[in-house]
Amino acid sequence: MATRPIPRPGVLDIEAYVPGKSAAPAGVKLHKLSSNETPLGPSPKAIAAFEGLAAKLELYPDGTSAKLKQAIAGRYGLDPARIICGNGSDELLELVTKAYLGAGDEGIYSQYGFLVYRIAILAMGGKPVVVPEKNYTADVDGILAAVTPKTKIVFLANPNNPTGTYLPFDEVKRLQAGLPPHVLLVLDAAYAEYVRRNDYASGIELVAESENVVMTRTFSKIYGLANLRIGWMYAPAHIIDALERIRGPFNVNGAAIEAGAAAVADEAHVAAALEHNEKWLAWTTAELEQLGLTVTPSVGNFVLIHFTRTPGKTAKDADAFLTQRGLILRAVGGYGLPDALRMTIGSEEANRLVVAALADFLKA
Repeated sequence: MATRPIPRPGVLDIEAYVPGKSAAPAGVKLHKLSSNETPLGPSPKAIAAFEGLAAKLELYPDGTSAKLKQAIAGRYGLDPARIICGNGSDELLELVTKAYLGAGDEGIYSQYGFLVYRIAILAMGGKPVVVPEKNYTADVDGILAAVTPKTKIVFLANPNNPTGTYLPFDEVKRLQAGLPPHVLLVLDAAYAEYVRRNDYASGIELVAESENVVMTRTFSKIYGLANLRIGWMYAPAHIIDALERIRGPFNVNGAAIEAGAAAVADEAHVAAALEHNEKWLAWTTAELEQLGLTVTPSVGNFVLIHFTRTPGKTAKDADAFLTQRGLILRAVGGYGLPDALRMTIGSEEANRLVVAALADFLKA
């Protein structure tokens, strides 16, 4: 007989999520490039909206996030009734798993998919099914082959973090068409705003015409509101109904609602962030490759840099070298990529410093 409360099966199999480092040695200027935060920061309009809540902190927020839903709906031409907002897209990923996956059910995700998928599946007593990728890219045929009668959810990060790769929309549609109608396809499009490829789509169209597809988005990346934790989901009405029944009554705070609505409206700020990323993503990739490093082609606001296993020149060695200079990248061994580091595209200064530091590291 148990002598103390025991967590449900699956919980103790979870390895707690470890965020990117955020500290540099004393006396060294910090350039945090470990969490895919935008170097331009949030819209001044979002900051002003946030500050406007300072005199109302004693009041509960709008439990329906109506203002934020309306702003999102207006920006993308959506029905606000088919939008649900959350405390980051992480909460929405967890909510949809809670609603549609139970003990013994299977949830599928790709080899280098977001770590939260595994956490959400195990927390519900489910079985994570990991499908190998091809060239660091999700494999539609492999995912479809992994589906069993126990499969309830397929998670697809598109673009994917930490690889920066993506599936063309035709492949996403092929994936959805090949799934049984009762299997839920979750399109995690956290980096969609950064993608500039003609064959890419975030999934809005597929959600609109399907009963088993949802799309999640975030304000943490290009909108620069990571500290406020804002996510949203576009989904069929029957899924919105289910999630509204189990979400917390005030899961999005008032400052997030106001700042998020203002951020969506400031398209000029988003355009500036996109322009900066396009320029420095291309520059950083080219400069790193000129150093002889392999970089996985990325459509996001980060790059995956591969290192050798030569003693003294490994990813771990590079991470330690960069950290001493205040350049904080993300080790991705937790994703099964021990020989790589993920670098957020930062300010011009930060990008140039990383390239220069890695040149020194490789010469040493």
